[in-house]
Amino acid sequence: MSMASEMLELASQARVASRVIATLSSGVKNELLLKMASRLEASASVLQQANALDLQAARDKGMAVAMLDRLELSDKVIASMAGGLREVAALPDPVGEVTGMWVRPNGIRVGRQRIPLGVIGIIYESRPNVTADAAGLCLKSGNAVILRGGSEAIHSNRAIGEVLQKALAEIGLPAEALQVVTTSDRSAVTELLKLEEHIDLIIPRGGEGLIRFVSEHSRIPVIKHYKGVCHTYVDADADFDMAEKICLNEKVQRPGVCNALETLLVHRDAAPVFLPQIAAAMIRAGVELRGCEASRNLVPEMNVATEEDWSAEYLDLILAVKVVDGFDEARDHINRYCSLHTETIITRDYAMSQRFLREINSSVVMVNASSRFSDGGQLGLGAEIGISTSKLHSFGPMGLEDLTTRKFIVLGDGQVRE
Repeated sequence: MSMASEMLELASQARVASRVIATLSSGVKNELLLKMASRLEASASVLQQANALDLQAARDKGMAVAMLDRLELSDKVIASMAGGLREVAALPDPVGEVTGMWVRPNGIRVGRQRIPLGVIGIIYESRPNVTADAAGLCLKSGNAVILRGGSEAIHSNRAIGEVLQKALAEIGLPAEALQVVTTSDRSAVTELLKLEEHIDLIIPRGGEGLIRFVSEHSRIPVIKHYKGVCHTYVDADADFDMAEKICLNEKVQRPGVCNALETLLVHRDAAPVFLPQIAAAMIRAGVELRGCEASRNLVPEMNVATEEDWSAEYLDLILAVKVVDGFDEARDHINRYCSLHTETIITRDYAMSQRFLREINSSVVMVNASSRFSDGGQLGLGAEIGISTSKLHSFGPMGLEDLTTRKFIVLGDGQVRE
């Protein structure tokens, strides 16, 4: 069977299975996720045997220690996968919710009801725990899911998929509702991306290269999140101690994540006091600073910032710093260089904070809080399938509700259109 035929059959089976999953009650979906969690825990040794094959192959290729850590299915990771499924089971089910019912002059009642998207394709790298996390979210929201992980985790992903499929079969549901692409051939991804009649949405999770490849080759709508170039603007009226605490958390706690601070903008009136203060704290934490001329006049230890620094996602202990004349310049800089991920203002001026919320249109905009809160779990979504920095059909961290759409429902008692 050719790769095109193999992927078409897989997607066709997922489409048929999606019609079954879409009609399940919340109770059955929750039972399914709880069984999946129990099966993962009971199958820990089997999963770790498969994972050992991936780890050995990665070591043989000289994979970095940090990447090996992301790849490993330790007891802690397996427990976290099971715990995540139980958390999703406990979340409210968005499917079937009716919103905005209104009555027309002729007496018909019109509303909108949440329904599953259908079949969701997840294309991701490295972390095999994504297999269980994504499966749980897709199934709870009434969707079938096709999972294609990276070649570095192929044995681990296949083993996790088989365990989860057994839970489906155990309660009489089609195993095809959850399918793992078991080939590492990259052409499988290219063929999947052509199947717009069978797959409703593609969510890539990984580096910018993967996401751009998927976006450029897909005939199916794609949730895009290329990178996180997050800004914090320290206003003239900021509490400098608060600003230091927030900025350090944003940059230092986990510098290698997409909601970490990459560029610090400081009002010119605040700069003489605040920049030396925050620079000293950052340097103590091991951060390399790259600043504009005005910043370097105040903190000579800074390296020179180049044009490339303003759009850089460092994912490291490096921070670009710029002094701005005020909010207008800060806003214009953000609009030019941001990735629509997360932007923060630190200020005691209420009117200025409201301008920031109105005029900055990234997917998450914050006042006096760390950008590290830009995460589905931290924002109260319960769990997150990913982050969208494109505005259709979802913007920002995506939870269960974002894996659904809405249809119109109309209730009448015999009305006809004149």
